[in-house]
This record gives sequence, structure tokens and C-alpha cells, in this order.
Amino acid sequence: MRWLRAGSEAGMIALFLRTELFSDRYGPDLRALLERDRVPERIITSPDFGNDAENQLRLRLLTRHRGYGTRTEIFEDFPGDVGWQWMAITPAELSTVRYIDYDYWIELSGGSRLAADAAPRIRAGAAPFGVPSDAVLHLAQQIAAGTRLPPLILVTTRLGSPLVVLEGHLRLTSYMLARDHLPPELEVLVGTSANMTRWGCW
Repeated sequence: MRWLRAGSEAGMIALFLRTELFSDRYGPDLRALLERDRVPERIITSPDFGNDAENQLRLRLLTRHRGYGTRTEIFEDFPGDVGWQWMAITPAELSTVRYIDYDYWIELSGGSRLAADAAPRIRAGAAPFGVPSDAVLHLAQQIAAGTRLPPLILVTTRLGSPLVVLEGHLRLTSYMLARDHLPPELEVLVGTSANMTRWGCW
């Protein structure tokens, strides 16, 4: 990987919320939170990181939406000392990124937790727990046609060590299905903490 620039926790929160806002699975719940609190979507889609009130609002949103501030749900025992940086990653490096430790992704990848292993299984018709892969196949077609997707959020214990995807499992899998169509590098946000192995999904 190649270092691009410093990142921040506020930037990670905004990116996480922005990708989930347009997710078929999580978008409706997040929009319901925004509507209930009368918060405009621009708080997520056009973040002002210089505005502390906005940063705190997004923190509360991600906490209520996915348990970030309380370190519950997907963020169970997520370390509090994570440093964030924007990195450029090659397709070969991306092929070594692991899914979170979750039964669906373990089954889809044949136990390896690698999207690179999930890709041929998807082409062969794998549908763990009866869940079809139509969405990821469609997204892979879009990537092959030139569609650019939001950056993945990855985490590790230190730069150069194994990576796990925090946000972007569908996109990561689609990248491996359309690997021949990827650019030489993709921009990703990487969080680093020596305590990352304590995270419940590591």
C-alpha cells in the first residue's frame, strides 16, 4: 500500500454513514433516523469537518445506527485508539483483505474469509443460507463498465499487517469478481491500532 494523506475518525464516520445511506439494506433505517430527528441528508453527503457540532451529530447518528459510540453491534470492542489514513491499494493487495468474522462471509468464502475465494464460488452459484448473490454480480458488472464506487474502510493492527474490511463487503466482493477491470490502485481508508485484535469482528 502507498500512503496518500492523513485521515480522521470524523472522516471515517462520515464515509461509513454515506455508504450506508445509499445501501438497500441499511439506508431505510438510517433515513428514518434522519427524518425522526429532522436532520438533513447533507450532514452526511456534504460533511463539514471543521464544524464540531456536525461531527458530534454524525457520531451520534452512527452510534444509534450501528453502535459506534457504545462499542456495540458491529463495533463491539472496537478500539478507541485507531489512527486513520488514506492509502492507495493495488488489486493484488486487495485480494488479501479478509471479511469480518461473520458466518455468512465465512461460508461464502469457503472458510478463508477472502473475497478472492468467494468470487469463484459466487460464479458457481454459491448462496449461503439461501441468500442469492444477484446484487454483487450486478455491481461487478457496473465496475466492469467503469462505475466508480466509494472507498472501502479497512482496519489492521499496523501497516503491512493483514487487513480486515470494516465497511464495504459487497464492494470488496464485486472488485474481486471484476478484478481484471480494476485500476492499478484504489483509494481506501485504513484504521490502525495495535489493539484491533480485540474487536469482536476481527
